[in-house]
Amino acid sequence: MEKITKREMYEAIVEAAKGGDFKYTAEDVITFAENEIALLDKKATKAKERAATKAAEGDALTAVVADALTGDFQSIADIAAVVAETDGDATVSKVTYRLTQLVKAGKAEKTELTIPGSEGVKARKIQGYRAVVAD
Repeated sequence: MEKITKREMYEAIVEAAKGGDFKYTAEDVITFAENEIALLDKKATKAKERAATKAAEGDALTAVVADALTGDFQSIADIAAVVAETDGDATVSKVTYRLTQLVKAGKAEKTELTIPGSEGVKARKIQGYRAVVAD
C-alpha cells in the first residue's frame, strides 16, 4: 500500500464532506488516523519527558540561588554573580525567576533598595532579596 500524506488525506476528507467521491477506503482512513494518533501520543510523551527534565534542572538552580542568599538584602546582580560562580549557565533572568519563586514560597524576602547617585546623577531604586530570617 502506498503511503498517504496528511495533505492527501485532508484533501480527500474535504472532498468527501463536499459530497464528492472519497478516493480512499475506510481501512485507509482508519490506518491513517491510527498512525496520526500514535504520533500524537509519542509527541506528548516526549514533551512530558522534556518538561520533567527542565523542572529538575530548575529545582537544582533554585537550590543554588537559595544557598546564595544571605541575611542581608542583596541586589539581583550580586546574587547572580555568586550563583554564576557555582553554575556558569545561570543568567540574571534565570536567577530573577528563581528569586521570585523563593519569595512566593516564603523562603526569601524582597524589598526596594535605593542606590545613591554620584554627583549630578539621580539615585536609583533596585530590587533586593535576602533569605528569610527566623525570628
